[in-house]
Amino acid sequence: MSGAVVVAALRSPIGTAGRSLGAVPAAELAAPVLAAVADGLPRPREVVLGNCTGPGGDVARVAALAAGLPASVPALTVDRQCASGLAAVALGTHLVAAEPGVVLAGGVESASTAPWRFWPPTPHAEPVRYERAPFAPEAIGDPDMGPAADALARASGISRAEQDAYAARSHARAAATQRAGGFAAEITPVAGVDRDDRPRAGLTVDRLARLRPAFGQDGTHTAGNSCGINDGAAVVAIADAATHRRLGLPGLRVLATATAGADPLLPGLSLVPAARRALDSAGLTWDDVDVIELNEAFAGQILACCRELGLDPERVCPQGGALALGHPWGASGAVLVVRLFTQLVRQRAGRYGLAAIAAGGGQGVAVVVEALT
Repeated sequence: MSGAVVVAALRSPIGTAGRSLGAVPAAELAAPVLAAVADGLPRPREVVLGNCTGPGGDVARVAALAAGLPASVPALTVDRQCASGLAAVALGTHLVAAEPGVVLAGGVESASTAPWRFWPPTPHAEPVRYERAPFAPEAIGDPDMGPAADALARASGISRAEQDAYAARSHARAAATQRAGGFAAEITPVAGVDRDDRPRAGLTVDRLARLRPAFGQDGTHTAGNSCGINDGAAVVAIADAATHRRLGLPGLRVLATATAGADPLLPGLSLVPAARRALDSAGLTWDDVDVIELNEAFAGQILACCRELGLDPERVCPQGGALALGHPWGASGAVLVVRLFTQLVRQRAGRYGLAAIAAGGGQGVAVVVEALT
């Protein structure tokens, strides 16, 4: 890579849809985080935000203006579904390689305020409401993420008990980190909220085992071992190497980024080829990586990815992941980078980190970083 360095990283609290941040539209959710990240840095030359479900238009531009950034700073909204936030970060590294300076990159999602969508009516019929755009052509198959995660767990031979145990561990880790103040430095308060809604310390394996399947009677994913529907934003500041040296700040050098396509019928596996490519490009192995942040959309999905990668699941999301914190779709990939920044830079938990995320339609994005403290 070009020597791009993440020099600042913050996120909003992650709210459960309809709860603490339920009345905050996407642009207003991202704006305070953009403003906080930009504070004290040179004027950014671009803002890039991922977003999946609305409000439509260029939400990054609206958020940048709402944050008080100069009108001369352009902004771009990108959509790679759940991988949008990490795709924005990857794009930001390439932008500073092409033209030195600072780029603000990340993502935002307000599931609570996403607009309702309708297909145009056929003659003599009513419009049909839909909740998501297609991930893939219907002729290929376009499963929702929950049923696709169940199919992946079945194909990988991952039991309900394994999934519940993984989910319980994610909640326990996140709850312990929250109690210890481990998220505090990375959270910018929004609308008076300064704490994540979702982590639950008492979500034991026994309690999880009592929950019913969420995506069909034969499924193994439940409300407890799947991510929630969430609101949140996350932003990082990326500088070229020369600007980073002038600023004299600690940070994360981006060693490699990678994007991959995979089977749209098993989209949860798509982070696997992306992570492999990013590691290979960085010249590292899993043994070199100190902190691994994979987006925990579903417990069975993450366990299947770990199996494919030959990775011990105990190493994933050491302070809890999206099963406990939540999955604000367009922001989640950027949340992973914020989590790496906190652990590797603020808490000095190691040297190398990897973030990876899968998306509907079978697309994965991964980033490998090195701490400069």
